Amino acid sequence: MKRVELLDCTLRDGGRIIDCRFKDSVIEGISDDLTHAGVEIIELGFLRDKDLVCYTGDSTFFTGVHQMDRFVADSDRALYCAFIDYGMYDFADLCDKGDTRIGAIRVGFTKKDFETDEKGIRQALNDVKSKGYKLFVQGVNTPGYADKQLLDVIDMVNEVQPYSFGIVDTYGSLYLEDLTYIYSVVEHNLNKNIRIDIHSHNNFQSSFAFAQEVLRVSSEDRVIILDATLNGMGKCAGNLNTELIVDYLNRKTGKEYDLNLLLDCIDRYLVPLKRNLTWGYSIPAFMAGIYKTHPNNVIYLTEKFRLRSKDIKYILAAIDEEKRQRYDYDNIQRIYREYSSCDIDDSKERRRIREVIKGKKVLVIAPGKSVLSHTDELARTSRDKEVIVISISFIPDIIHVDYLFCANALHWGRLRKQMAPTQCIITSNIKENIQGTIYINYSSYLGEVDQLADNSMIMLLNLLYECDAGDIMLAGFDGLQVDSDNYVSEEFVDSGHGISIADSNSMIKKMYDSFLKKAVGKVKVSMLTPSLFEESENGIPG
Repeated sequence: MKRVELLDCTLRDGGRIIDCRFKDSVIEGISDDLTHAGVEIIELGFLRDKDLVCYTGDSTFFTGVHQMDRFVADSDRALYCAFIDYGMYDFADLCDKGDTRIGAIRVGFTKKDFETDEKGIRQALNDVKSKGYKLFVQGVNTPGYADKQLLDVIDMVNEVQPYSFGIVDTYGSLYLEDLTYIYSVVEHNLNKNIRIDIHSHNNFQSSFAFAQEVLRVSSEDRVIILDATLNGMGKCAGNLNTELIVDYLNRKTGKEYDLNLLLDCIDRYLVPLKRNLTWGYSIPAFMAGIYKTHPNNVIYLTEKFRLRSKDIKYILAAIDEEKRQRYDYDNIQRIYREYSSCDIDDSKERRRIREVIKGKKVLVIAPGKSVLSHTDELARTSRDKEVIVISISFIPDIIHVDYLFCANALHWGRLRKQMAPTQCIITSNIKENIQGTIYINYSSYLGEVDQLADNSMIMLLNLLYECDAGDIMLAGFDGLQVDSDNYVSEEFVDSGHGISIADSNSMIKKMYDSFLKKAVGKVKVSMLTPSLFEESENGIPG
């Protein structure tokens, strides 16, 4: 019978989705339930340097193993461990095993760590062993190693002789044949007395299959460790589900885990969390697996910039492979701006717009929900032959529109067939289906607040200013409210990733106020529907 042990890392890897902010009572309850359900290895959290973390409780970011002792259940049935990311903890601060109830330390290092500081890694691993702990070695992003590099790591591991060596699919990018190939390399070259630990992420919905396949191909004399989290909890796609693999191991390998206790644990501690959180399969998780990138990069590009997958691919390809595996929003914004700028000479197009709107009243209709409650008034205004009507990123049902303004490729893909190209004002970050449109230079009309510089209303206002519009009347420029349907349809999202509704309102208000100052004496701006931006901070009326 194949020998297999289960390692539950809910409190560590699963906790990343909430920045490891578990309440102490939850940590204690999950640890106790996992222990009494028969899970062999329980990971209680991270160890971090004191200058990186200020531990005051209600967290699984710890600064010393003694802080974890209170969460070790009164049982000798399980092995408890902590995880250290190499470079984020001083191993000199690690106390001897005899001074704690924690029995194992997992140490993760990246390919770059290994290339630049193999000597330091060896020393750290040996320090853990010399202090009496069972040592788990985790090669972060194992698929990122070439065969020769992976063999070099295995040679080091064989010399150190840890308790286990981990194959880690950090970005959920492996297919089944990829995993079995890497596993075969490790299986045939790693000393037989060292366990092989499989840690996968579920971007391709393959983690459960991976676990079964590894057990199928593993040799009889090799002990396999399978990492899992309750309910698959984890950032973005999450992990192998503890309850799924427990049921499989009970049925197929003769294990006797208490599945009912684990299901009750999920109901008690994770269901309340999941009311406000989302993990599991998603398109951003899938794309993160495809492009071998940190999922936050994809989430940021899809939620904030509402990009097509083709654009995301190009932007991610422009990011250095090493940086792609971290998340740096400033860097992504810079690359997005460079990708989107596509500077063009739009002087001819501006003259074309100026000929139509110079000195005239312009009604701008944004997709805020207030449009739905003021349809009659806006329809009457739109019928005035002296008024030019421009809608932003949508086309109202019963309101006459002269032009559509679009600065987003996803919205353009949805709307491009609903109006004649000659009535569509499109920014140059949009690269497809632009023939015959009024094509203007994207970077010329951006606002001054980097994170939301491409807000469509601000960009259109800047264009109208440059083209000498007369009075500008705004509708649907509502601002965002928490727990409210803010738009005319569900095709619009409330806020970009990493930007709260309050911050989004504040940034847009700042740019709108700046525009009003610029417009004094040249353009009169008024609101036809209620707006959070109706009166600026400096008292200039909207």
